[in-house]
Amino acid sequence: MKFQPLPLLICLLTISPIFAQKHTHQSARPLAFPDVPGFKTLKTDLHQHTVFSDGNVWPTIRVMEALRDNLDVISLTEHIEYQPHKEDIPHPDRNRSYEIALQEAKDHDLLVVHGSEITRQAPMGHSNAIFIQDANKLLNDEAEDSFAEAKRQNAFVFWNHPAWHPQSPTGNPILSDFQKERIQNGELHGIEVINMGDYAEESLALALEHNLAIMGNSDIHGLIDWDYAEKGHDRPVTLVFAKEKTQESLKEALFAGRTVAVFNSLLVGKKENLVPLLRACIQVEKAQYINKTSILEVTMKNVSSSDLIFENQMPFTFYSSSPVFTVPAGETKTINIKTLERKDGLTLTLKALGAYVAPKVQPIVEWEIKVAE
Repeated sequence: MKFQPLPLLICLLTISPIFAQKHTHQSARPLAFPDVPGFKTLKTDLHQHTVFSDGNVWPTIRVMEALRDNLDVISLTEHIEYQPHKEDIPHPDRNRSYEIALQEAKDHDLLVVHGSEITRQAPMGHSNAIFIQDANKLLNDEAEDSFAEAKRQNAFVFWNHPAWHPQSPTGNPILSDFQKERIQNGELHGIEVINMGDYAEESLALALEHNLAIMGNSDIHGLIDWDYAEKGHDRPVTLVFAKEKTQESLKEALFAGRTVAVFNSLLVGKKENLVPLLRACIQVEKAQYINKTSILEVTMKNVSSSDLIFENQMPFTFYSSSPVFTVPAGETKTINIKTLERKDGLTLTLKALGAYVAPKVQPIVEWEIKVAE
C-alpha cells in the first residue's frame, strides 16, 4: 500500500493537543500575608539555584513555581565559582540564568531580581549579592574583591546559612574577622536566620547585634513540590515591607531591614516589623457577650498562610478553652473570655508563641476590641 503522509500529518496535528503538556500557575497552598500599615508585604525567596550552578531545574521552572506559590519576588542566585554542570551546560556568561527567568516572567506580576552567590570556604562562607548589574564581574580570585565589586554595583548582600554544619561543625554561626570587616565596610547587610528547614537563633542574635536584615529563604536546588509541598511544608520566605511593589522600593526596604523570615508557623523578625504583621494577620470578626453572662465570645480569623499559636496574657481567663491555642491559616477560632462584668471594649493581649523577636523572646500583641451590643 502506498504511504499517504498528508492524512497522517493531519491526524497527528488533531490529536497532539490531547498529549500537550499543561501546567497551571495555581497552587493548592498559595502563600498569603496581609499588608501592614504604611507598607505592602512582599513575599520573596531570594536564594534559589538552577542548572546554571548546582540546581536540578531550568530557570523557567523557578518562575513557574513562584507563580504557583503566589510570590512577589524571586532571585536566582547561582554560585559564581561552583559550576558542576559546566561540561553539560557551558555558559561563559554568569548572567544567563537571570536573563532566562526574566524573559519567562515578563508577562506576569513577578519581580525577578538579578543576583549571584559568592561561594567560598570558611571563614568567608557563602553570601548572596542581589540587585547586581553584571554577575561576571563578581568572579574574582580574592573574596574581598568580589564583595568590593558587589558594593560598586550597589548590591544588597546577605550571609547565607551561617550555621551550616559543613562549614561550622557546631551548627552555630562563627562571625569571623572577614564578616566583621565586610559589615564595617558596608559590604554585608543581611543574614539568613532560616535556610531550608533550619532556624538558627544564634544567627538571629548576630542580626540584632550588628543591625543586619533578617532573612529566610528556600535555597532550593530540586523542586519546591518535592522538597517542601509533598512534605507538608511551605517554602521559607522573607517578607519585605516595601512602600510599593517595585525593585527600587524592595531594595530600600531591605537596606532598611524591614523584613520578617517565615517558615510554616515560625515567624522571626525585629519587634517593630513582626508585631504589626501579627496584628494584621488576625482580624476580629465577632466580639459579643453570651446571653445573660459576662463571658465574651471573640471570633478571630487568620488571614495569613501560617498557623498562629497564641497564649493568653490578659488578667481575664478563658471559659472552656485552653490559654494556649492555635488559629489555623485561613481559618477562624472562637475563644470565650471571662471578663467578670460586661464591658464596652477590651484589649485582647496575647503572646505569639511561634514568633521570635530575639532568641527565646516571643512578642506580646494587642488588639483593641469593641464589643457589639
